[in-house]
Amino acid sequence: MFNRASALPTLALLVVTAVWGSTFFLLKDLVQQMPPLDFLGARFGLAALLVVLFQFSRLRRASRQDWLRGAVLGLLYSTGQLLQTIGLQYTDASISGFVTGMYVVFTPLLLAALFRVRIAGKVWVAVAIATVGLGLLSITGVPFTDVGASVGPGEMLTLAGAFFYALHIIFLGRWAHHSEPLTLGLLQIVCAGAILGAAALPGGIALPQTAGAWSSFLYMTVIAGLGALMAQTWAQSRLDTTTAAIIMTTEPVFAAGFAIVFGGEPLTWRLLLGGTLVLSAMFLVETKEPVAAQSSNDLGLGATFR
Repeated sequence: MFNRASALPTLALLVVTAVWGSTFFLLKDLVQQMPPLDFLGARFGLAALLVVLFQFSRLRRASRQDWLRGAVLGLLYSTGQLLQTIGLQYTDASISGFVTGMYVVFTPLLLAALFRVRIAGKVWVAVAIATVGLGLLSITGVPFTDVGASVGPGEMLTLAGAFFYALHIIFLGRWAHHSEPLTLGLLQIVCAGAILGAAALPGGIALPQTAGAWSSFLYMTVIAGLGALMAQTWAQSRLDTTTAAIIMTTEPVFAAGFAIVFGGEPLTWRLLLGGTLVLSAMFLVETKEPVAAQSSNDLGLGATFR
């Protein structure tokens, strides 16, 4: 039976991942005009500036505890972004996409290790299914098996980035239940913008050079950056953490769909099977357990993470 209580936040998180998926074919052209670190600094720096200009009164009313939570979340998210971006310079994009998706594995492991949360058995099954699906969607051929190939600095940096993304998902899910979601979302954007902007400032920040590039940049800043992070914060205030992580693995499904429709890429059996597995994992965690009540320490479907 489908969990109706989580239907709206699940839909919101799916819209977020669809928006993220739509950025891949835009980013492919944009990073030819902007170095990746400049792009991140300008993108989140502008998003932070918009928040300060239009939501300053809300920022002033935020408590010291909310500012601290926003700073931690902004630091975790920024670190993940930086490590993923730097790692991408040393590894293939397909490998980077798969390794980044490993946050779906890190999330339940870290929940169990840090907070002694008992993860339901079907969630582990969903994690395994989603991981296989991510591999099919992201990797062509057999990774790390070419002559002379190995797990190098690019893969390790990207894996570290996935680790920080998992921490961001965990603490966002934990704190979004106790803070006002809109305020918490705004605070982490401001903090992420300050961190990434400062990282990009040495040597100056290159900006888009064409009208088309500016359109893509503004879409990725306002819609895929500011708007998506706000929606993610709201959705995670109403979903358990592991469920949210598994739902977000649909990002490469949407990315593949946009690449096929707008980028002219072919539809292959690998994309069909990988997408089916990822969607199956999502539906698995979105079905109710036939149990009258669940322990608050069991993060199966429907449990509220406090």
